[in-house]
Amino acid sequence: MRFHWPSFLIGYGAGIGSAALSTRLRPLALEIATTLYRAADGLAAQLVMKREDLQDLLAEARTRARGFVGRPAIH
Repeated sequence: MRFHWPSFLIGYGAGIGSAALSTRLRPLALEIATTLYRAADGLAAQLVMKREDLQDLLAEARTRARGFVGRPAIH
């Protein structure tokens, strides 16, 4: 097998380039990850609130179906 100088130089240059860019890209990657976590947390909070609203609606429907709404309290 022959040693291919252009391939070696391209690989070596890619290694040096990625090492040099990693220090510059870290803040950008950190900002992107932070934004994604904030979005995921916000979505999770909204889902919890919607689930609570649905549970409240179903509880009210169950109460109405069983005839307890509008009935006078027994003393």
